[in-house]
Amino acid sequence: MTALGFLYPGHSAEDDYPRIEQLLGSDIRVDLVHTDIGEDAHRADALREMGSPERLAAGVAQLRLSGAEAIVWACTSGSFVYGWEGAQEQVRTLARTAGLPASSTSFAFVHAVQELGVRRVAVGATYPDDVAGLFADFLRAGGAEVVAVRGCGIITAAEVGTWGEAELFTLAREADDPSAEALLLPDTALHTAAYVPALEKELGKPVLTANQVTVWEALRLADRRVNAPTLGALFTREPIVQV
Repeated sequence: MTALGFLYPGHSAEDDYPRIEQLLGSDIRVDLVHTDIGEDAHRADALREMGSPERLAAGVAQLRLSGAEAIVWACTSGSFVYGWEGAQEQVRTLARTAGLPASSTSFAFVHAVQELGVRRVAVGATYPDDVAGLFADFLRAGGAEVVAVRGCGIITAAEVGTWGEAELFTLAREADDPSAEALLLPDTALHTAAYVPALEKELGKPVLTANQVTVWEALRLADRRVNAPTLGALFTREPIVQV
């Protein structure tokens, strides 16, 4: 059994995680602890407070007791908003606090893009344009070429959590660019786990979504590879281990 730990901000699309655990179809356990988000706002100052060391540390003890082998801060905006160096310091602090390998969803996207062997990406963000631009800057710092960015201007994660299949597919279509080798949907408040293969079929390219890459990143930290095509192209890369 491989136990993975996640710190998830508030309550929006956390049901993606048990769904992903089921889709992995292996000896993987997904443990999720909710963190206090403070003000629910896709605004730089509120996002930095949401990702502060004190707020993340509050959930670490519970995950350690669960036997987690790795911890991921399951929040994109609450990590990239610190910039590349600041986000690195955030996960270093989390790793020291937990005594475990740690990462965040922002770095999960960077590592997943590298795993797929692509460079040119498009971004479909629920965030306001300025926050979406910060994510694009973060991806560029990680070596990606961002060819298109679409923001939706949504302020709260609570509103994003109400989106369903229709809104998700509309965002994906409008955000995609013909020159992009992959599409990235960065908000962990967005329900995506049930739709990745259909999105990839629709667009004809890999689609990386926040909760999908977050779990993949935890598996990477735990040195596990699981073949799960129902979670998209990212989960069909070699080498594969399937229990």
